[in-house]
Amino acid sequence: MTQDIVVGVDGTAQANAAAEWAADEAVLRGTGLRLVHAQEPWPEAVPPLAAQGSEEPWAEELLTRTAGRLRERHPGLRVITEILPSAPVPGLVAAGRAGALLVLGSRALGGVAGYLVGSVGLAVAGAVERPVVLVRALGSTSPRGSVTVGIDAQQPADAVMEFAFEEAERRRAGVNVVYAQQLPLYAAFGPAMVPDIRLAVAPEIEQSLDDLLQPWRAKYPDVAATPHVVVGSAGVELVRASDDAALVVIGRRIRRSALGGHIGSVAHAVLHHSRAPAALVPHD
Repeated sequence: MTQDIVVGVDGTAQANAAAEWAADEAVLRGTGLRLVHAQEPWPEAVPPLAAQGSEEPWAEELLTRTAGRLRERHPGLRVITEILPSAPVPGLVAAGRAGALLVLGSRALGGVAGYLVGSVGLAVAGAVERPVVLVRALGSTSPRGSVTVGIDAQQPADAVMEFAFEEAERRRAGVNVVYAQQLPLYAAFGPAMVPDIRLAVAPEIEQSLDDLLQPWRAKYPDVAATPHVVVGSAGVELVRASDDAALVVIGRRIRRSALGGHIGSVAHAVLHHSRAPAALVPHD
């Protein structure tokens, strides 16, 4: 049985955008949708029964209203609701593990500041060993457009590529494969010819990317895949590419430790600033 898509709901504009994106995704995948609400812990001074009684009716009404709106938008979509029994981070991590995909909202700050994922979103995204998609309220949430994926040409992750190509195939879209060639620090202070030498090898890198894409093109013959070599910061370039993308896909190496998960600097930049929904895909 295909796993449902899980989405966190809390009544905010960004959570509503996440729920709508998740519903569209569920229709594309032919799965159901599971709306969950994680209750914030109350101060110890508040009696447990009083705290539960004050929030639970509101949460139930929120979930019912959201589910009704999504069913109206997508007749036939199976939507179930659940109030999680634990605090947001452990509750969402557990819910995410049980789904095919976890979708969360991100608070929009506007302008170049991008948006703030928040401590809960980052903690959950760094811990769930399932793809996590973060959606901003005022960004581009249309299923139309290409899928942009950032890769390390030396160590491409199959899980990340698989996710990107599957998403593109569902959308009948292409895949833009972005590799960022970082200039060394001395290039900024050396002769003007130094950056030119690095740019001159771009065709060779593009050819290696093209070779890397051949098995994926064979597996997904209906998906047009285009390699792009850019010079600069990977995070900055992927954020720039997000303006025209339906989805940006990045990888996160799984690190199992007592200190919890870890999100690298590139993923951190994309999650905070991408205008398009951003998918963080864990891989070994």
